Amino acid sequence: MFEFIRTHKRLMQIFLMLLIVPSFVLVGVSSYQNKGNDANAVADVDGQKITQQEWEAAQRQQIDRYRQMAGPQFDQKMFETPAAKQAILENLVAERALAGEMTRNHLTITDAMLAKVYAEQFQGDVNQYKATAASLGLTTTGLDARVRRDLSMQQLSGAVQGSAFAPRSVATRLSDINDQEREVQELLFPAAAYVDQVKVTDAMVKEYYDKNAALFAVPEQVKAEYVLFTPESLEGQVSVSDAEVADFYAKNQKTFATPEARTASHILINAKKDAPAAEKAAAKAKAEAILAQLRKSPGEFAKLAKAQSQDPGSAELGGDLGVVEKGAFVKPVEDAIFQLKQGEISDVVASEYGYHIITVTALKPATAKTLEQAKDQIVADLKKQKMSKKYSELAEAFSNTLYEQSDSLKPAADKLKLKIETIDNLTRKPAPALASAPYNNAKFLAAIFADDSLKNKRNTEAVQAGPNVLIAGRVVEFKPASKRPLAEVDAVIRQRVTLEEAAKLAHKAGEAKMAAVMASGDLTGFGAPTTVSRTKQPALNPAAALAVLKADVSKLPSFVSVDLPGQGFGLYRIGKVAQAPAPDAARRTSELEQITNALGQQDMYSYIQAIKLKAKVKLLTKPVAETTAK
Repeated sequence: MFEFIRTHKRLMQIFLMLLIVPSFVLVGVSSYQNKGNDANAVADVDGQKITQQEWEAAQRQQIDRYRQMAGPQFDQKMFETPAAKQAILENLVAERALAGEMTRNHLTITDAMLAKVYAEQFQGDVNQYKATAASLGLTTTGLDARVRRDLSMQQLSGAVQGSAFAPRSVATRLSDINDQEREVQELLFPAAAYVDQVKVTDAMVKEYYDKNAALFAVPEQVKAEYVLFTPESLEGQVSVSDAEVADFYAKNQKTFATPEARTASHILINAKKDAPAAEKAAAKAKAEAILAQLRKSPGEFAKLAKAQSQDPGSAELGGDLGVVEKGAFVKPVEDAIFQLKQGEISDVVASEYGYHIITVTALKPATAKTLEQAKDQIVADLKKQKMSKKYSELAEAFSNTLYEQSDSLKPAADKLKLKIETIDNLTRKPAPALASAPYNNAKFLAAIFADDSLKNKRNTEAVQAGPNVLIAGRVVEFKPASKRPLAEVDAVIRQRVTLEEAAKLAHKAGEAKMAAVMASGDLTGFGAPTTVSRTKQPALNPAAALAVLKADVSKLPSFVSVDLPGQGFGLYRIGKVAQAPAPDAARRTSELEQITNALGQQDMYSYIQAIKLKAKVKLLTKPVAETTAK
C-alpha cells in the first residue's frame, strides 16, 4: 500500500486533498445516493438520509487511516470520544451538502479532464489502473466516480480558498509584533532559598493527603493467566519435507534469479525523423567527430556528454541513463546497449531521435540461487504458509474449547500445545509502557475485567489482539481499588508541601520587592539587560518570557512579576522596546502565506456552514456527547 502511495503521488494528492481542513473523504460515492432508512437515519441533508451504518463505517475508516499513519504510536481511544464521533458526523453532513451543491451547479469533471489525470498517472497501463482500483477497494467504475468527485471538490475548495486575501498592512503589523525585541532585566527569588524557613506539621501532611486523594489512588488490578494463539505458536506442529522444497524451487525458479543489470550512458545529436537529408548528414557528421574523439580518449565520455549531448534529460548527468530495462528505449538504442561489453563504446547508432554514441558503464551479470542456497528461505516461506493455514483451521477450536471448559485455560492450551503465561498488576486501562504487549490490548482488558471473569473466574472469550493474534485469559487474583496508606506516602507529601510553602514565601518576598521598586526605583539585585523576542530561543524561563512579551509597554519602564513553577518567583523590568535590526524577508513572506491560508480556511468553513443551511440539515439524533452523558 505504501509503495502504491509513493509511486502514485499525483492521484493520492487528489484523494488526500480533502483531509486538509476540513476532513471530508470518509465514505464512498455510492452513499450519496443512499436514501437510508428513516428509522435508522442520524441526519437528513437535502432530503437524503445519513444512516447509522454510514456513520459507523466512517468512524472505522478514519481509525484505520490514522492507524496506518501513526503505526505503533496510534491511540484508538482518541477517536472513541463523543467529540470525535460527533466531528465525523458533522463531516459527513458537510460532505453530503457540498455534493448536493456541486450537483445543483453542474460542477462536473469531463471525460477529457479525467483522461488527462489518468494519462499522467498510469501512462496507458490498464493493469496499473485496475490494480489502483483494487487497492482502494473499488471497481474501475467506482474509481472513476471517486476521482471525479474528489477533483470536483478540489476545484470547489480551491475556488473558495483561493479568493482569500490578507491585507499587507495586517500581515506587516503581525510580523512587526513577531520581530519586536524587548530589553529585560531579571531578579529571581528561588524557592530553594526559602526551604529552611518552612516547618511542615503532621496536620499539613494530612490536609494535603485528604485534598489530593487522586494522587494516591491505586486502581483495581488483577493477576491473570493467559494464552496466546498465533501462527508462530504452531511452528513446532508443522514441517516441510525436502520433496516439497524441491517442488517449490522447480515451480518458482524466477523468484530466485536476479536478471542482468546494465547501467549505460549516451551522447545524442538530434535529428528528427522527417528532417531534411542535409540536416541529418550534418548531425551524423558531428556524432562521428565526437566518436573519433572518444576513440582516442574513452575516459572523456562524461565530459563530452555534458558539453555536446543534446539530450536534456541526461546531458547534465554526463549522459547517464541509469539502469537500463528491456523496452525502455527505442529498439536501435536498446539493441546496442545489450550488445556492448562493460566499458565498450558503440559506433554511431541512428534512431528516430537522431544519432547516439553509447557506452555501458556497469554490468552486473544475471545470477540464480541454487536449490541448496535457496533452501532455508523456501523452508521458512512454506512453514509460514502452513502455520497460517493451520491457524485458520484451529482458531475456531481454540474459541470453542475456551467456552466449553470455561473454568480453566489448560484444556485449550493442552489441545493446541500452547503455553500458559501469568501477568500481574493488570488494570482496566492499557499501560503506555506496554503498548506492544497483547495482554495490554483494550479489548482483552475489557474482557478480563468483565463481571463474569472477575466474579466467576471464567475464561474470557478469544480476543483479537492484532492481525492473526488471539488471546484469552482468566483471573487468578483480584485487587479492588484502594488508596496508598498515609504512612507510605508521608515522606513524598512532606517534600511536596515543603516546596509549595517555599514557593509561597518566594512569592511573598518578590511582591514586597516589587512594591519597594515601584516606590523608590531601587533596582538593586536585578541582572544585566537581556533581549527577548518571539523569534529567538529565550534566555529566560519560558513562562517568564511569555509574560514579558505579553506585558503592556505603552509606558516604560514596565514591570512584570511571574510565578515560575518548580523554580520560584521572578521580577522583570522591561526597559526598551525595538524592532529587529534586520527583519527576515523570507519569514515575512511565509507569514503572509500562512495568514492568507488561515483566512482561506475560514472562508471555506463559512461557505460550508452556509451550504449546510441551504441544504436544510437536520440531525435526527442527539449530539453524541449529550447522548453519552445520559
